[in-house]
Amino acid sequence: MTRAGALLLLCAALLFIGGGKCDDICPAVRDTVDLFISGSHEAYIEQVEKYNQNSDVLETADTLKSCVDEKLTPQDKQDALSAL
Repeated sequence: MTRAGALLLLCAALLFIGGGKCDDICPAVRDTVDLFISGSHEAYIEQVEKYNQNSDVLETADTLKSCVDEKLTPQDKQDALSAL
């Protein structure tokens, strides 16, 4: 996967942060992105559920996380985390 593809998937993960207090946004985004890129599938979905219980959002999050886990190489994941 290209770096542009990894960045696109990273941006898609950020779309699922849909709530919380303003002072909690940065830690929530950081935690969610870290889980999206390098965490377990279950941990990422649990994190998304903290902020959004919409079934369509959760289904899309599940699909995107599966894609990341299948398509990104360890180097792609490291590059994406380094960009943060």
